[in-house]
Amino acid sequence: MIKVAFLLVALLALLPGCDRPSPDRESDAPASTSRDFGPPVDGGRLLQATLAEPMNLIPALSTDSASHAVAEHLYVAPLKYDKDIKLVPWAAESYEVLEDGRLLRFRLRPGIRWWDGVELTAKDVEFTYKLMIDPKTPTAYAEDYLAVKSFTVTGRYSFEVRYDKPFARALVTWALSILPEHVLAGQDLMNTKYSREPLGCGAYKIKEWLPGSRLVLTANEEYFEGRPHLDELVLRVIPDQATQFLELKAGNLDEMGLSPYQYLFETNGLEWKERFRKYEYLSFGYTYLGYNLDSPLFSDVRVRRALDFAIDKEEIVKGVLAGLGVPAVGPYKPGTWVYNEALKPRPHDPARAKALLAEAGWRDTDGDGLLDKGGRPFVFTILTNQGNTQRIQAATIIQRRLRDVGIEARIRTVEWAAFIKEFVNKGRFDALVLGWNILQDPDIYDVWHSSKAEPGGLNFVHYRNPELDELLEEGRRTLDQNRRKRIYGRVQEILHEDQPYCFLYVPMSLPILQARIQGVAPAPAGIDYNFYQWWIPRELQRPVLER
Repeated sequence: MIKVAFLLVALLALLPGCDRPSPDRESDAPASTSRDFGPPVDGGRLLQATLAEPMNLIPALSTDSASHAVAEHLYVAPLKYDKDIKLVPWAAESYEVLEDGRLLRFRLRPGIRWWDGVELTAKDVEFTYKLMIDPKTPTAYAEDYLAVKSFTVTGRYSFEVRYDKPFARALVTWALSILPEHVLAGQDLMNTKYSREPLGCGAYKIKEWLPGSRLVLTANEEYFEGRPHLDELVLRVIPDQATQFLELKAGNLDEMGLSPYQYLFETNGLEWKERFRKYEYLSFGYTYLGYNLDSPLFSDVRVRRALDFAIDKEEIVKGVLAGLGVPAVGPYKPGTWVYNEALKPRPHDPARAKALLAEAGWRDTDGDGLLDKGGRPFVFTILTNQGNTQRIQAATIIQRRLRDVGIEARIRTVEWAAFIKEFVNKGRFDALVLGWNILQDPDIYDVWHSSKAEPGGLNFVHYRNPELDELLEEGRRTLDQNRRKRIYGRVQEILHEDQPYCFLYVPMSLPILQARIQGVAPAPAGIDYNFYQWWIPRELQRPVLER
């Protein structure tokens, strides 16, 4: 998979110029990997697990990671990211950056065809652009396209994009999927069959979709970069990590992400070393406790800071992640060029938490052990999604630590699709434990700008800060990295001061693969960037599924 291109539960934003994360570390490499299987061969299928089913396979309309994990195989874009997280041509044959970044010129590769045989042209890119800036399109990603001053088709395979002023995410914009004009023009995007029966031109097509069970993708023989080696990719919907692990042990999965305890204690010994390969690297994602800032419980910044003191992040890292992660301070990955090293997590300090809560008017006036204010006890519900053991465990530790300072936090888990549609998107929550993928480019406009605090927007906690808005607007207009570092350093300070989220932890990514899978080459982009070069020796292949 090309996960670096869609590292979101919602956003994608990778840009050249960032410090590179350390390459994946392979651990417990099996002896079988040293066997010479000869040159790569085609065939076989690979089974992966997904906690949740995709919600919409038109990328512009989906904000969930499950949808993007599938869509990234179905569509192409002018640009993509290579193993070092650098933008390189993909559907584009070439591109130019002119006039200090105000003008981009692209030339597409001729001969790229949608699965129905129609050729992809610059008119499809123009259609995608116009769709994204149409106010009737329910997309969370319009801002990158709205920054464009003019889009001009200059030939069947060429187009140019002009900007009024420098835009830091200009090239990133054109790493988003191209959509087919000839089938989507005139469609009601909220009620189209193409959200479940997409027409793309990517490396894989959808062969079968059994709701609640599995999606089967089959190799596109006409893929312009050459068909992927694996005939089929099967995504099994298994909404529980423990069940996924049992399926892995039984040989019914080829790849999954391990929990820290599975990684450290349940995947050791000779048999595991012979059958599997494990990898370990700091992930491009963080987990957070987000507050509904329209709730009177969380409208006072002193309360939010108090909760940050009350919650023991080190305890969560040790207890939930078995030490395989680091406490989070803000929305950026430690070790990257934009990360503000001056900021440190607030220490676990219940006394300071109680003092701040008292300043905000929360006291135990009736002696029942719970803080109250104006006759209202400090009781709220933490929502998170079913099947995500780490988030549920983190919520349980948070619940215990908040009880120590007189706050009752109840925990409720909800199935993923309902969690997003009925609670997150509609703002129907007190607080939630959720995760974002960490962007390589520091632009976080779509999550934090006040204009995105609207129904269906990614600023679903409804955080509004005029200074932050100005900084986010300035940051995306600035190309100089040193200046951007100062801008986003201040952004991190504001978020640390205001605490619209309690940033909890950045976990280690802990993928495990069956040793029969060849061609895996760890790099700064992770292990999936070259998925189409993965292959399985013929004698070790699973047969493809028959319909």
